[in-house]
Amino acid sequence: MKRFALPDLLDVLFYTAAAWLLSFGLLRYYRLPFALSLAVSLLLSAAVGAGCGLLLLLRRKKLVLKKSERERREKLLLHLALEEKENVRASLLAALTADGKRAELKDGVLFSDGEPVLPLFTMQPVTADAAARLVRKFRAAPFTLACNDVTPEADALLKSFGKKVLRGDEVFLLFERTGTTPSPLICGELPRRSAKARLSHTFSKKNARPFFVSGSLLLVMSLFALFPLYYLITGCVLLLTSVIVRAAGTA
Repeated sequence: MKRFALPDLLDVLFYTAAAWLLSFGLLRYYRLPFALSLAVSLLLSAAVGAGCGLLLLLRRKKLVLKKSERERREKLLLHLALEEKENVRASLLAALTADGKRAELKDGVLFSDGEPVLPLFTMQPVTADAAARLVRKFRAAPFTLACNDVTPEADALLKSFGKKVLRGDEVFLLFERTGTTPSPLICGELPRRSAKARLSHTFSKKNARPFFVSGSLLLVMSLFALFPLYYLITGCVLLLTSVIVRAAGTA
């Protein structure tokens, strides 16, 4: 089970507190006894908090899975773009063979089921000029271009000559389902920003204005809210934070 991130926890606390304030205020407005109003509002706020927490947890789990897949895909494609060409062909040979294809290397060219597979992994999408050079070289034979991506012009050119394209997503899925992802990957472990760096970025001087605007809006909203205490306290805290960030925040 995934742990809550701090923003999710704060959201749950906010919705729980808001549900309690709203339900308790309404119950007291209709003259229900204090003890009964308190008990019912606590039960309702607990139910709201639990429901919100479950929804946020499910959403975060789904997002984390997608993010993990995207990170693995980007690392693999970066590796293929930086790796030596013969090693890329060897990796594709292992993946295609594990996928049940009749793959082999002949004179430095990778074949899959009798058709050439031409790896061209680059940092930018393959251009029409690069595609034209491959078409010129293999004009008479069908081939599959394995790459990160192609430009629309290159895609149209390859289709007009009946050539196939194996894009980055398909390459990633091929390595994933066959369990043949190269290891270790070049730049497979890129450094992440530390918590200190993220905190320093959050409280940089340029963020003083958003804190100030948010605090001011909350103070204005307190004039029209049914329960203004939350808006008053939060608005004052944000305004004070904006002053501190502007005076002592990082540049």
